[in-house]
Amino acid sequence: MNQGRRSLDFSGPALIMAVINCNNDSFYPSSRSSPCEAADRAFAAEEAGAAIVEFGGESSRPGAGYIGADEELARVIPAIEAFRKKSRLPVSVDTRKSAVARAALDAGADIVNDISALGDDDEMASLCAGRGAAVILMHMKGTPSGMQDSPFYNDVFSEVVSFLLEAAERAKKAGIPDDRIILDPGFGFGKRFEDNLALLSRLAEIRLTGYPLLAGISRKSFIGELTGRPVEDRLAGTLAANAIALAAGADILRVHDVRENVDLANVFFAVNNVKRRE
Repeated sequence: MNQGRRSLDFSGPALIMAVINCNNDSFYPSSRSSPCEAADRAFAAEEAGAAIVEFGGESSRPGAGYIGADEELARVIPAIEAFRKKSRLPVSVDTRKSAVARAALDAGADIVNDISALGDDDEMASLCAGRGAAVILMHMKGTPSGMQDSPFYNDVFSEVVSFLLEAAERAKKAGIPDDRIILDPGFGFGKRFEDNLALLSRLAEIRLTGYPLLAGISRKSFIGELTGRPVEDRLAGTLAANAIALAAGADILRVHDVRENVDLANVFFAVNNVKRRE
């Protein structure tokens, strides 16, 4: 996949994207880091086998509020700059703001992961098109501050797929090529327990749209509901759900625990290749 200055290779095991939270408000406390700590966490993730590192300054956990661009810039840009000085690994920035995306791309980012699917900021799509950035388009019902306040769907799968395909069409009309668009169904973003399970069970059908697919399942609340475990103890449940996502054709796993998910992706790919040769 051509995504600007650095390319993503989907010919091997699924790519592991490391979540680097440059904030003190993420739903998983152990993932929180200061701007000074974030670059070191990214280097550790690269050493553990991450194929992409993603820096995010604004928490998108349920109930999280909006922060200003200046604060978000202060959180993420120093971390991206410090990481880029020593690494050529693809970098993603998790932001809804074109001002933050622009500065991140200037600092060496390659991908913009916009949880609003380019919908919050009118300048975001044209910016990404002009810079040759890849974009991750995610489905979310509402905004983080209220997305879990009684979300409802008549048919969650068809509604999510329709939203993602419409977002992809808008991106293309803005000048973003097909091969720089990645889709994310948005597990946990305005979804009930049963909605998350329905999406996971039909993930392969989203992959059939032809766009690369990202699964962001790591330690989410529906894993806790399934296992009865707090966020700190959801690694095993996450690995099980990510194995299902890999079987459905997920190209990228967005995770907090890099080493374990790299092992999962490598084993899955090796066994799947043996089956193909038989």
